[in-house]
Amino acid sequence: MLALVPYHWDAQWMACNHILTRLAKYFHVVWMDPAREWHEVLRRSVGTAMPLVGLPPGFAVYRSPFWLPLIRQPGWLVSLTMRRRLELARRTLVRRGCKKIIIYLWRPQFEEALTCVPFDLSCYHIDDEYSFSTLEIPTPESETQLIAKVDQVFIHAPAMMEKKGKINPYTAFVPNGVDYEAHAQPREEPADLVPIPHPRVGYSGHIKKQLDWPLLLELTSRHSEWSFVFVGSVNAHPEILPAIQELSRRRNVYFLGGKTVRDLAIYPAHFDVCIMPYRRDDYTKYVYPLKLHEYLATGNPTVGTRIRTLEEFSDVVALPRTASQWSAALAEALSPAANTPDLRAARQSVARRNDWDIRVEEIAKTLVTRVVPELLARLPLAGACVSDVVMPALSKRVHPGRPIVRPNIPPRARGVAEVS
Repeated sequence: MLALVPYHWDAQWMACNHILTRLAKYFHVVWMDPAREWHEVLRRSVGTAMPLVGLPPGFAVYRSPFWLPLIRQPGWLVSLTMRRRLELARRTLVRRGCKKIIIYLWRPQFEEALTCVPFDLSCYHIDDEYSFSTLEIPTPESETQLIAKVDQVFIHAPAMMEKKGKINPYTAFVPNGVDYEAHAQPREEPADLVPIPHPRVGYSGHIKKQLDWPLLLELTSRHSEWSFVFVGSVNAHPEILPAIQELSRRRNVYFLGGKTVRDLAIYPAHFDVCIMPYRRDDYTKYVYPLKLHEYLATGNPTVGTRIRTLEEFSDVVALPRTASQWSAALAEALSPAANTPDLRAARQSVARRNDWDIRVEEIAKTLVTRVVPELLARLPLAGACVSDVVMPALSKRVHPGRPIVRPNIPPRARGVAEVS
């Protein structure tokens, strides 16, 4: 599997990190770091595919050599360097003996990769609304064409399925998940959280402009008896800095800064109530918060904005609309009635059913069905990478971008949605 992702491996941990590392249990996976600018290349030691300590042996990160930096113009040179990077990354898989290649795109801008190297299956994973527009806009024609062109599409959120799920009949709904054990396992309280008084109303994750900052300003002003804790790095959007500065001056508000993905998982268990205070607009209706199941895994009460995704979890997440309703929902969440063993178990049960291992197994089964369906029955029993089993199988290669046709996979029938 050759994965084209928009983030560097050593940057923030996203859904693609969770999914691709786990897919390495089934396939050999090469994560392609985005190419860097010349000045960045000169400051870093970069090379080819780099194995990562502590991760599955089938996982590697490809970083472009110094002579293949990010080129922005002219167009022919941009295409040439991109093709060469893909060829080198793909060579890593070939050297491992892989006979089947899946090219896995995580953003629309990687469409050109489908014409650069041979592959046996292409897929496109939609885990965001890439226009990032707060007002609804049609899907760009370029993305519509990409969705129709690839062999398999994965979509993460219900509203996104409604918008883009019928373009390609080979589309699967795969929501975001959680590393359940990491968030449900009791851990020692972090040192910077210990002096913060209870009750704690906590948020963990990136501090970003999609949060409802007027709401947060009102709630923290109205409830000086509660500690509002924000754990995570701040995305320095100019429009939210005044709100953050104002909140930072309040005695009941605590910003604890960025944490490693491992440390970040510890904090929600030590909140008294977890919050997802998103704005309601035409961008957040496509959001499937990673923190949803992370919060639920702790068993703690959770309160969130009534966005499209969270509406389907209204039995385990309180969904107020107004600031007054938020105050009432938080007060209820802090009461003993919201913390009974049965309610905590119900929240954790939802999270457990959404473990990343379950999600990734769904993706792996889908891909194996498309590439080597005869191995599907053996997949749950395979302890090694699927590619270790696939190597002796058919090794026919296809021309770049040409769809592969197999007798047991029916040709696409436009207008018919195939959703798992």
